Amino acid sequence: MRRVLVAALLPLALVLLSGCGSSGPGFTPGRSHLELDTPDLVALKHTTDVPDCPRTTSEPADDGLPAVTVDCLGGGRSVDLSRLRGPMIVNFWQAFCHPCRKEMPALAAYARSQSQVQVLGVDYLDLQPAAALELARASHVGYPLVSDPAGNLDGAGALPRIPGLPFTVFLDAQGRIAHVEAVPYADEAEVVAAAQRYLGVGG
Repeated sequence: MRRVLVAALLPLALVLLSGCGSSGPGFTPGRSHLELDTPDLVALKHTTDVPDCPRTTSEPADDGLPAVTVDCLGGGRSVDLSRLRGPMIVNFWQAFCHPCRKEMPALAAYARSQSQVQVLGVDYLDLQPAAALELARASHVGYPLVSDPAGNLDGAGALPRIPGLPFTVFLDAQGRIAHVEAVPYADEAEVVAAAQRYLGVGG
């Protein structure tokens, strides 16, 4: 009975441990076996405004995101992050991170209000992809979402360690990391100001 109880509580414990924090100093990235394109998740994604993940045809950027390929949340093409070009805001979040839940509508509104700056969401260290898609639907997210459930992006390549969530990366037109910060945005106006400050566009 005790073994059954421990097995049942293990997934919950993993979610609670991930919380809004980083992967931690002793964390070793690895490949996750979490399926992100099950029929249920694909069907759930179709009830949202989340589009398919972007095509990447460029060469890997110098001083850009790491050469890590991540899967599209809810099905779709995978993305080699090192080939992304901006101007782009890449936002790391998680379904059960309270500041992330408050911030997501601001990013969604920003993405809808202008076309100069792309937005990409990274569902990070999250073992609950259905909850992530539900949050995206409730927040009216209309930008692509990828997933890094194993935390492979933490400190990879030119990307610094992720101290906590939400965590936001600004990519310039050449795909280089222009700025990173771990401060949640309270509203669309704060996102606009950050895009103008770090990318020079997006007002």
